[in-house]
Amino acid sequence: MTEIPCAGFGADALELKTSRGPAWVVTSVERIPVALREAAFAGRCRDFRYYEVTEAGLPEQFEYRYFVLRDEASSDWAIQPFFFVHQDLLAGLPQSVRSLFTGIRKIWPGFLKLRMIMVGCATAEGDLDHDRPWVGHALHEVLELYRRRASASLILLKDFPASYRPALTSFSRNGYQLAPSMPAARLELDFATFEEYMTERLSKVFRKNLRRKLRASEEGAATQMEVLHDASAIVDELFPLYLQTHERSDFTFEKLTPDFFRLIGQRMPDRARFFIWRREGRVIAFSLCLVHEGVLHDLALGLEYPLALELSLYFRTWHDVIEWALRNGIKAYHTGPLNYDPKLHLKLALSPLDLYARHNWSIINPIFKLAIKYLEPTRHDKVIRKFPNAGDLYVR
Repeated sequence: MTEIPCAGFGADALELKTSRGPAWVVTSVERIPVALREAAFAGRCRDFRYYEVTEAGLPEQFEYRYFVLRDEASSDWAIQPFFFVHQDLLAGLPQSVRSLFTGIRKIWPGFLKLRMIMVGCATAEGDLDHDRPWVGHALHEVLELYRRRASASLILLKDFPASYRPALTSFSRNGYQLAPSMPAARLELDFATFEEYMTERLSKVFRKNLRRKLRASEEGAATQMEVLHDASAIVDELFPLYLQTHERSDFTFEKLTPDFFRLIGQRMPDRARFFIWRREGRVIAFSLCLVHEGVLHDLALGLEYPLALELSLYFRTWHDVIEWALRNGIKAYHTGPLNYDPKLHLKLALSPLDLYARHNWSIINPIFKLAIKYLEPTRHDKVIRKFPNAGDLYVR
C-alpha cells in the first residue's frame, strides 16, 4: 500500500471521481511521486522509466498527460499515460485510397486531420499498469469524465495487444469501436541454431535467397557487431542512420530523437540492448531492443543507405540479432508494425494490436464507429492478409 497526499500531484492536477475512487489528471511525470513511478508498469517490458524517457526525449511532439487512479476498496494505485496529438486519419491508408480525398482537401485542408486524445504509449504498444480488474473500469469512467472537458475530437486507445481485450470490455461495450491496428510480429525461438531455422521453417526459394543476401553482406571489408547497454557516447553516429531509415517509411507516427537514444541507455541499461555493426570502424547499422522475461523486443533500426541495399543489411542485422538471442537464452523475438513482406517470408506470426476509438460528440459517434471499420489500415494491406494467423486481428 502506498499513501500519497492529494496535493502530491501539483496545483494544476485535475481531480475527478470514479466509482472506484478518486482520479487525477497530471501534466508531467515529474508531478507523479517517485513511489508511484517506481511501482508503475513493474511487470511490463516498458516499465515507467520508458514513459519518463519518452516525455524527456520527445518533448515537442506530443502533449503528455497521465491519469493517476486510486481504488479505494483495495488501496491500489494505477497510472495510465495518454497524450494529445493532431493526427491525419488517412495517413495509414494506401496512396490510392488517400487520393480519393484530394478534392475534398483542396476545399477543406483539415478534413480528417483531428486533435485526438491517445491513451497508451507514444513510441510503442499500449499497456495497462497492472492486471487487476478495476483498472479498465476506472479508466473508462475517468475518460468519460475527462473527454467532456478536453478539447479533442477523437479518443483513441492506441495499439493495445489483443491480450487486453477482456480487460478493456468496458470500452468495446460502451461507445468505443474496437478495430485492428497495424499488427506487431513475433517469432518463437524454439530452434537451436539459425541454420536449423532456415532449413525447417523457410521455403526452399526464400532460403536460397536469404543465403545469397547473407553472402552479399560479407563481401568486401569485414563487418563486426558489438552489443551495448548504453550507446549515449555514439548517438551522434547512430542517429543519422535512424533518420535515413525512418524517412524511407511510407507511414510514420513518432520520430525518435538523439535524446531518446541517449536516455534509454542511461535510464534502462538493464533492459536496453544496442546492436551496433561497424565496417572499417564506421557504424553502418544499429538496432535498439529491450530484453524482458526472455523476449527480445525490437524498437528501432538504423541503416546506412545505399550501402544497406548493396549489402542486404536488413537481413544481415536480423540474422545476427537472432543468433545473439539464441546464444543468450532468449525464447522469442518481438518486433513492431510495418515492413510485413520480409516478415511473412521469414515466417514471423502476426501479434494483433487493437484500437479502441470514439468520437467526442455522441451524436456523431455512431457514424464514426461505422467509418472506422473502413478507415482502419489493415483493411488495405494485401501482405497482412497472407499471414496464416491474419484472422486473429479481428474480433469474432
